[in-house]
Amino acid sequence: MFTFPIFLLTASVAIVGSNALALSPIAGAVARSFPGITAADVMVASAAYGIATAASALLLAPSIDKMGAKRALEMALILLAIAMLLTAAAPSLWLLCGGQVLAGIAAGIALPASYGLSAELAPKGQESKTLGLVLTGWTLSLVIGVSLSALIADFFHWRGAFAAMGLLAVLILLGLKFASSREKTWSVAANYNRATSPLTALRVPGILSGLMVSAAFMTPFYGVYSYLGAHLQEALGLSPAIAGIVSLLYGIGFGCALFFTPFIDRHGSKKVAVFVFIAAGLIYLSIALVTASFYLLVAFSFFWGLINHLGLNLIVGRLTALDPGQRGAIMGLNSTVTYLCVFIGAVGFRPLYELSGLSVCALVASLCVLPAIIDGLQRRREAGQADANPA
Repeated sequence: MFTFPIFLLTASVAIVGSNALALSPIAGAVARSFPGITAADVMVASAAYGIATAASALLLAPSIDKMGAKRALEMALILLAIAMLLTAAAPSLWLLCGGQVLAGIAAGIALPASYGLSAELAPKGQESKTLGLVLTGWTLSLVIGVSLSALIADFFHWRGAFAAMGLLAVLILLGLKFASSREKTWSVAANYNRATSPLTALRVPGILSGLMVSAAFMTPFYGVYSYLGAHLQEALGLSPAIAGIVSLLYGIGFGCALFFTPFIDRHGSKKVAVFVFIAAGLIYLSIALVTASFYLLVAFSFFWGLINHLGLNLIVGRLTALDPGQRGAIMGLNSTVTYLCVFIGAVGFRPLYELSGLSVCALVASLCVLPAIIDGLQRRREAGQADANPA
């Protein structure tokens, strides 16, 4: 199951995720390199990354359906390596934002390509399990990437963290080249050369409701996560390394969810989704109540990671199944929505954080999940009716 190609897809998600999530826990350390800049100001770079990823996924990801997902992933990794080196060498916040814009362009192609390839390589009946393996890249990004970045920032320098990510992107690219010549698994990839676009993808039945659920699930995550590191360092007075423990436990929980993904394949996503989304809402309510306690935040971050993995698995699996011939365009739309949520989370939740702190951010986040819960209830009802009246 965990073949070398699947490992490479997991690693690709991990390196993209490491960059996407690294700024929050090291925002304070980055800010100290630029006079007059605060940790909240540094998160503008995260917002720039999000909007660039959204634009790239919308405009460039449909080209995956024409050129092939593996080739698109290789090109994205080259650009990501350049972006990491530019970020590491940035002499000002604005150039750091420029490096993150380039990284966002790369991510807007890399994530749809990785998710699409996972659907193509998955054995029949094990789609959620295979996707779960690829999604553990986010676990690696948190447990290893983000946590290690925090340690490097604390004991050495934050610039070294981004330089290391650039080097890892190059190594993954070399692995893809090696796999092309040695692994026959790549030959099962779907036929490409199909012209797609955001407009053709938007006409696929079920796409709008799927994207709505994605937005309702991802906006609260980024709204809380974007200011979690600032809260731990500014409100609780913790160092970047200690604050990184919360990300570490989140990542461990995200990885442990892999044991539950076969449950989705066995019972069906339509029956499971509503319970996952309800649990997500309850997690945010719980975080709102324990923001003053580092230890309770660490405990709840584990369950937060576990539920977020299952939710992401449900969302991506639902979208990739809609039209296999337009996976690039469809996953591009999903990445557009997801990284618009990064922007909304970083910018939209900032006034809430500055006026009332992380607790209110988490409370608002719990309300944002309601559309996903409602959709989950409807899909579970549809699944029950289908079971009662089989065709």
